[in-house]
Amino acid sequence: MTEPFRLMNDLYILDSWMKKNSGLVAGFTTRNGGKSSEPFRSMNLAFHVNDNSDDVCENRRILAKKIGFPLQQWVSAEQTHGKNIRRITQNDRGKGALRYEDSIKDTDGFYTEEKGVLLTMCYADCVPIYFLAPKQQRIGIVHSGWKGTVQKIAGEMAAKWLSDGIDPTELFAAIGPSICQNCYQVDDRVIQQVDAVLSPNDDIPYVETEKGCYQLDLKALNRTILENAGLPKENILVTSLCTSCHHDFYSHRRDNGKTGRMLGFIGWNKEVSHLESSR
Repeated sequence: MTEPFRLMNDLYILDSWMKKNSGLVAGFTTRNGGKSSEPFRSMNLAFHVNDNSDDVCENRRILAKKIGFPLQQWVSAEQTHGKNIRRITQNDRGKGALRYEDSIKDTDGFYTEEKGVLLTMCYADCVPIYFLAPKQQRIGIVHSGWKGTVQKIAGEMAAKWLSDGIDPTELFAAIGPSICQNCYQVDDRVIQQVDAVLSPNDDIPYVETEKGCYQLDLKALNRTILENAGLPKENILVTSLCTSCHHDFYSHRRDNGKTGRMLGFIGWNKEVSHLESSR
């Protein structure tokens, strides 16, 4: 499978989608190119990790200029590892862009059809899942750690779109950089909840390495959840990038919890984006 994300100017863009959809801006940042000091060096984009807030704001300004999406058009969330999803409108623009306290509360998924709105979520091993229905000009993104995954937040997003009349063949998803199976060990408590999500014919997304210890593939599990929600296999892209293996990313697990966050983002630009014009 061809890698759907391409590194460009210290961030990964969802190149395969952007090439086919003019005005679409979608991607995932690295930890490089910002102003933050250790242990957040250097492109931390999250306010809630106790980094200097002025540095975080400056990092966000750097990214905003790079992708051609001003901060007043960003929307950010107070992520809680749940399955709450919010439809975003022009009235939400700017929420959480420069202050965590202004973020949309208790939300791990956004979607919209409106141009000039950038949907953003923060990550450091959890799974970013991007959604696109080109015909309807609808876009979305979810934050899916193991807790969100076993609550099937990706399936919840798909169900909302299908219930609005979008045909499954017109709905696309892309699973972005996150921790890989080899790097992600979990215990029986997690696996019991994973098993509750799986159907009898589903592939098992984990291996037991020793008694009570498993390596879990969150990307594979989310792919299965999307397929079970009705998406055709060929409509789901999966990256090979691991946030723990690659030191250009922050990793909550590798860095023992003291680290920054990358940003997953997707939006329709009202004009040709900087990223689009520079390809």
